[in-house]
Amino acid sequence: MFNKNFGDKKFKIAAFYSLGVIIAVLILNYMVVSMKTEQITYNKFLDLLSQKKISEVQVTQDRLTIIPKDNSGIGKKILYTGRISDLDLKNELKASGADITAPSSNDDPLINFLLTYVIPIGILLIAGRFLFGRIDKKLGSGVMSFGKNNAKVYAESETGVTFLDVAGQDEAKESLMEIVDFLHNQDKYIKIGARLPKGALLVGPPGTGKTLLAKAVAGEAKVPFFSMSGSNFVEMFVGMGASRVRDLFQQAQQKAPCIIFIDEIDAIGKSRDTAGMGGGNDEREQTLNQLLSEMDGFDSSVGVVILAATNRPEVLDKALLRPGRFDRRVIVDRPDLKGRENILIVHSKGVKLSSEVRLDKIAKATSGAVGADLANMINEAALFAVKNGREEICQGDLEEAVEVVIAGKEKKDKILSGPEKKSVAFHEVGHAIVAALLKHTDPVHKITIVPRTMGALGYTMQLPEEEKNLVSKEEMIDEITVLLGGRSAEEVEFNSISTGASNDIERATKMARNMVTIYGMTDKFDMMALESVESRYLDGRPVQTCSAETATLIDGETLSIIRTAHEKAKAILTKNHDLLIKIAGVLIEKETIMGDEFMEIVKESSAWKEKIEV
Repeated sequence: MFNKNFGDKKFKIAAFYSLGVIIAVLILNYMVVSMKTEQITYNKFLDLLSQKKISEVQVTQDRLTIIPKDNSGIGKKILYTGRISDLDLKNELKASGADITAPSSNDDPLINFLLTYVIPIGILLIAGRFLFGRIDKKLGSGVMSFGKNNAKVYAESETGVTFLDVAGQDEAKESLMEIVDFLHNQDKYIKIGARLPKGALLVGPPGTGKTLLAKAVAGEAKVPFFSMSGSNFVEMFVGMGASRVRDLFQQAQQKAPCIIFIDEIDAIGKSRDTAGMGGGNDEREQTLNQLLSEMDGFDSSVGVVILAATNRPEVLDKALLRPGRFDRRVIVDRPDLKGRENILIVHSKGVKLSSEVRLDKIAKATSGAVGADLANMINEAALFAVKNGREEICQGDLEEAVEVVIAGKEKKDKILSGPEKKSVAFHEVGHAIVAALLKHTDPVHKITIVPRTMGALGYTMQLPEEEKNLVSKEEMIDEITVLLGGRSAEEVEFNSISTGASNDIERATKMARNMVTIYGMTDKFDMMALESVESRYLDGRPVQTCSAETATLIDGETLSIIRTAHEKAKAILTKNHDLLIKIAGVLIEKETIMGDEFMEIVKESSAWKEKIEV
């Protein structure tokens, strides 16, 4: 359907542009004529005629146009004067030798007008249209249409996504199914007096499928889908973002029932700043105000649904989140074990898998991964299969893909020296032995000393036997002990330390600090909250909420946990020094040991028997 308001805008722009061109041509023509002509008195004309300085005189009904001779000293300007009744003029013109001309009867005033005005104006209009067209292509949205929205509009079948393409988000899909049902069967809801939620806010970490879910809602409902990023509303000119919001909602109401999707809505929906003189960003706040007004102004019964996505819900303006605007908050969180397996099944539909492939094992190995990570792993596995000349993806390809995403590719050009290789081997075996001999730890899956592109000279991979939603204090302490087992092994074997434990120390310190400040796992502070978490769906950065004196005590408690775990790891490895040397020797020789082989060696030791008895 043609947008009447936009058509009026377009007509006004064209009219103003054409009028401007006409005025410019008239002014230019006047300036050119003024520069080349000069009016003189009739007496001066007669003097020039008597001095024989005139080359030609053009006689019209009311004017004499005078063209001086080149050597007259007057210059190149064309002179003119008014024509008066002078019976002797013809004789004087003949006596001076000047040529006498008169306009031909064939000179058509219409042709002169066309040549003087119409054709130049037409040329300028065509050139201007071409120029603005080129600029529009370069700038995308167009220099003459700042206020026009540039949302992508998908027809019924063009999103190409349904709920069958979304896995691992069953609760989110269930929340959105009601919206789809309303768009299909509005009458049964209107009959009972129910109204469609005006908006649903999709909240979750990056890569969990928020945009995919929005497209699936449109695909299931078979309605037009307007997709736009929040940053597209913000322009350098104040008021342009608000204009785009108005235009977007006008188009949506004309195509109702439909879905509007605003990705990264925090770009325009941040809380309005009242600090300082005048507040924050005027353009962003005007855009937000217009969005709030539009959401209040339309009737949800017409079938316009607004979906928005963000991974920073804590920064959104409270007015945006109240009932009547975004009525629902749909959490799109990291998938659990079953969800990860379903996501792998969905993404593996288009690839050839070997019959030996166990996607459930890959799901166990990818705890914390989101849908985008899992899709990337399937693609990496397919690339490995092609690289190795196979026509199907095998289990090894998938396991290698997991390691590539976690630790990077193998660095074949990075060769460790003998002492370095030995140090890395003891370091990694230290992690593995401590993990195997503690009670609250995950089983060791793989130990390797092959360097990786993400900086790891080696690593020890542990896989959980089951999905965990809660972690106990004992489990956290044991995990910290495992992290410190690498450095402890270096101390036990070489009586010296290296830089290889930097990442372990960082992770152990962060975990110990969280035990003190967030989880209330110390006797000193009991269940007192000392830090709060910001950007929970991004980096989960903690913000301190205590005094400087308390912060010093926190450092002391954190150090106490670290020191206790360090001593515990050293004690385990000192007691089992022979086992450490034996497994490190195997690792130096093979460079990679799988979990089964590692556990066979451990189970033969006295340390394992003691663990079983305990």
